[in-house]
Amino acid sequence: MTTLTGRTRLAGLLGWPVMHSRSPLMHGYWLKRHGIDGAYVPLPAERDFEIAVRGLQAAGFRGVNVTKPHKEAAFAICDMVEPSALRAGAVNTLVFDERGISGSNTDGFGFMAGLAEAGIAAEGARVLVLGAGGGSRAVCAALLDAGAAVTLANRSRERAERVAAALPGLSVTDWERRERALGDCDLLVNTTSLGMAGNAPLTLELGRAKASLCVADIVYVPLETPLLAQAREAGLRTVDGLAMLLHQARPGFKAWFGIDPVVDAELRRTVLASLDG
Repeated sequence: MTTLTGRTRLAGLLGWPVMHSRSPLMHGYWLKRHGIDGAYVPLPAERDFEIAVRGLQAAGFRGVNVTKPHKEAAFAICDMVEPSALRAGAVNTLVFDERGISGSNTDGFGFMAGLAEAGIAAEGARVLVLGAGGGSRAVCAALLDAGAAVTLANRSRERAERVAAALPGLSVTDWERRERALGDCDLLVNTTSLGMAGNAPLTLELGRAKASLCVADIVYVPLETPLLAQAREAGLRTVDGLAMLLHQARPGFKAWFGIDPVVDAELRRTVLASLDG
């Protein structure tokens, strides 16, 4: 049992709901591994977001992760917003210090770290991204910043066009043309909820794909989505959504607790066990 002291560094996850999040598990794993006098706690807050944030800041918290439904409100409360959040269009990490409240978005970092872990280079790659939600915008921004040529396809083209307007250099194609667009791609990324547990699978014919195509999915429940299973059966390289989940937590931990933690096999097994449960 962890004993908190007067010097305990505090951070947490603010949102509604938060009971199913794996963030406390991941941060708790790192705190224990590094012997840090710290705690990361779930903070359920359905409303009154600003009151909650100001109270945590006044109580000495180092910062919080922000989840639904407060990511837009997190933008408004920041004294400083890092380029990662501006590009992604959302704030998921707040840091409290003597300068005030700074906001960032770590989803793009997490996705790119997962690619690097799998040995996938983004620079010069031709990428097709499916979906135009918040996760998609973070992924597209990170890929563009890494020098990739990115095309976006979404069931609502209008929504895809709005993402492209915010990210110069991003191309858009019709959802119905996604298989044709796939033919020249080096990387396919699914950011939709299709294939997530309880949702319909993503329908995509991979017959046009190059043998060197890598298929990534940011869904992590199930860990192997129907899309990834299809890609594996076709002999293509795959990157599952767990890598992004684990790596996106690193920047916040470093800012709050002073150590850039390592995503290792033991952490992956620990989080996988919680997903299975």
